[in-house]
This record gives sequence, C-alpha cells and structure tokens, in this order.
Amino acid sequence: MRFTNLDMDSLRSFMTGVDAGSFARAADRLGRSTSAVSAQLKKLEEQAGVPLMRKSGRGLTLTDGGEALLSYARRILELNDEAVSAVRGVELEGWIRLGLQQDFGETLLPQVLGRFARAHPKVRIEGRIARNNELVDKIASGSLDLALAWDDGSRFATTERIAALPLCWLAAAEGEPVSHAGSGDPLPLVALEAPCVLRAVAVEHLDRQGLSWRLSFVSPSLGGLWAATAAGLGIALRTPVGHPQTIRVLDPVAHGLPQLPSLGLVLHRAEKEPSATAAHLAAIMVQALRETLPRDWLV
Repeated sequence: MRFTNLDMDSLRSFMTGVDAGSFARAADRLGRSTSAVSAQLKKLEEQAGVPLMRKSGRGLTLTDGGEALLSYARRILELNDEAVSAVRGVELEGWIRLGLQQDFGETLLPQVLGRFARAHPKVRIEGRIARNNELVDKIASGSLDLALAWDDGSRFATTERIAALPLCWLAAAEGEPVSHAGSGDPLPLVALEAPCVLRAVAVEHLDRQGLSWRLSFVSPSLGGLWAATAAGLGIALRTPVGHPQTIRVLDPVAHGLPQLPSLGLVLHRAEKEPSATAAHLAAIMVQALRETLPRDWLV
C-alpha cells in the first residue's frame, strides 16, 4: 500500500484559515499571499482525495472530510511544533513567570503547561491565577513576564488582542432565576470584590437601563461567585467560559435584563523583545486559545 504524506505547510495554512475565519486573514497571519494559501488548500484537497471546503453564502464552510482532517491537523501540527521546540530548545534553562485570569485556570493552564514542559523540561514556570487588576499591576511592575487578562485598556511593551468574548447573565441551573421584569424589587447581584472589570460592566448596564439592583453576595474569588450564583442568591455577569454545570446562561430579553457587549481578551508581555522561552510560551498559549474558543470569538 502506498501512503500519502500530507504537506505540513498546507496543513498549517488550512488550520489557520479555519481558525481565522477566512483564508485572506490566514495569508496575512502566515506572511503569504492569498493565492499561495489557496494553492496550498488545493494541494491538500488533492492529497486528501476529498473536498475540504464548500461554499456557504458568501463564505466557505468545512465539509465532513474537512472537519475530520482539521482534527488530525491540530494534533499533527502540535506534535510537529513540540518536536521542533524540544530539539531546538533542549538546552534552555531558567524560569518564566506567567499569570492567568481565574476563568482560564482549569480550562487552559493544564494544556499549556503540559505542552511547554514537554518542549522545555529544564525551564521552571512560576504560575499565578489572579484577578485582572493584580495581573495588570504585576506586568507593570515586572513581576510577571506574561499575563492573559481582560482588556481593561491597559497597554504594555506588547499587548496582543486574542479574542472578544460575549458577556452574559448567569443564574442557578435549578429553579426560576430572580427576574426583574414586572418586579419592583432591586435585582440581587452576585459579584467579585471591587475593583472588577465585569462588575463595573454589570452596574453600568443596569443603571443605563434604569434597573435598580443590590449586591446580594460579594466574593474575593471566582469560586465563591460560582457557589453563590448556583445557590440562587442572585444573578452574575461573566463570560460563558469555565462556569460550572450548576449555572446557566439567561436570555436577557426573557428576563428583562440589559443586552451586553463583548469583552476583549489580551496577552500582555512585560518585555518588547521577550526571551525565547517567553516567546514560545506565549505562542503555545495563543494556539491553545485558538483551539479552545469558538472561531467567531477570535480576532
């Protein structure tokens, strides 16, 4: 049996195009022309023996074969990049300081640390799961090398906008949530201690719509916020990322709540020209987010 070797560059262009939402944006990210990326996609379809994309309105969507290949492409390229990094970086030593928003501590951190540790076993990572203001302060003071944070307008040596996550109102999964529609009572709000970017957004939009509210529970940690919301003490404002099954997303129209904007997710780097280890850890984080978050959230 004669085996076909899939072209790695074509696989990368294919995956990048799907993640970016268009092959024109993929060409820009990869530093290639759109025609070159299109030629790579055609080459990959010839190697796969099936169409990978089909027209859908003004854009393109994956075929069944394309969806299957995309899953394999991610694994193939991850192993390829990990192997190259391990070979080139086997002598890298030292340590790097990384900070993450609490929302991504369980969903993203294990994946990122696992990939990085396999590529650079001699590099020690000092990780910190913290709230936004602490992450920003530590990047500003040089106490962190990298920080994944909500976009509160802070800018440093390098700040890369990765995604725009929708904000939503959350309530206990069981029972009827406290509804403001037709009620004269203040809306009970579960929130983190100030200062908090999302608490500020919640209060601003409730005030703008003329809805009265009260703080029914204030927590210093995200775990406390989840517990109070799941217990039915009030509603909370957060992104859909990482909330437990004991909490559900509310339809704002049905419950008389304000429509909400999106919130930017950024990666701050303390140094304009980071070390090789910091640059590789940043690349792993960005790639993990592109694999984890829905495509229409990415920028």
